[in-house]
Amino acid sequence: MEQFALDALERVTTRPAEDYGTLGVAPLTPVIGAEVTGLDLAEELTPAEQEAVKRAFLTHHVLVFRNQRITPEDHKRFAALFGPLHSVVLPAEGSDPYVLEISADRTSRDVAGNGWHADGTAEAEPSLGSMLYLTRTPEPGSGGDTLFANMHLAYDMLSPAMKTFLDGLTAVHDGLRPWRMLGKTPPPEYEVPRTEHPVVVRHPDTGRKLLFVNDPYTSHIPQLSAAESSAVLEMLHIHTARTALLQCRVRWTPNTLVFWDNRCVQHHAVWDYYPHSRYGQRVAIDGTRPRA
Repeated sequence: MEQFALDALERVTTRPAEDYGTLGVAPLTPVIGAEVTGLDLAEELTPAEQEAVKRAFLTHHVLVFRNQRITPEDHKRFAALFGPLHSVVLPAEGSDPYVLEISADRTSRDVAGNGWHADGTAEAEPSLGSMLYLTRTPEPGSGGDTLFANMHLAYDMLSPAMKTFLDGLTAVHDGLRPWRMLGKTPPPEYEVPRTEHPVVVRHPDTGRKLLFVNDPYTSHIPQLSAAESSAVLEMLHIHTARTALLQCRVRWTPNTLVFWDNRCVQHHAVWDYYPHSRYGQRVAIDGTRPRA
């Protein structure tokens, strides 16, 4: 491993441990993800608990809460602690506009999130984060894990020369790309978003730099030729997908809620459980426009 990449890992893995009071916060890996215990999300959190969860969220980027029995109203109440709720794109008729149902079974021909991505980055203001609550998971040993990647570290592990090159670039995020990749056409009422964001942005809460490109949404870097843009984006996507040191893996169990920071995390919901099924509900939180 190159020294600059090792230095980036050292900075993350040598952070002092934090005190979260009555909460248990057990890291999944040294660089991303933690399981949180000591909370019942069906109950309102105390101010101290809210503050501890928010600190853990900024430190670990992905929080896992197991053995939770919550209603959609509980789900939305917890999400609202972090900001206004993000409405569902193309909600089903008569459904809750803030609760997206996530379902897959033996009749599915594709599933949501099966590939490295961040949610909705073609929007001018992508979501702050998502809370996915699964009540039905594939049978034990049947797969269905979700992978998460730390995009702060993805940037930090690049060479100084590559960081300098990327810092001044932008990229176009096109909401039509995921539809085309599945050979589908969006319904006529869908206003397809298309937005240009910096390739490297700063987290709005911590100021830390991170890579902000992903394969399903990012179409091209306009400052480069088509060939150059394709080569650079492919390199960055491969870096995210194949650098295991950036990642953690969440193994789902029934009644687990996972909350991830969509601003600095990519995720991949692995579809390896056919013909088994899984079902859950996702609530997202409004974000802000990414800034360099």
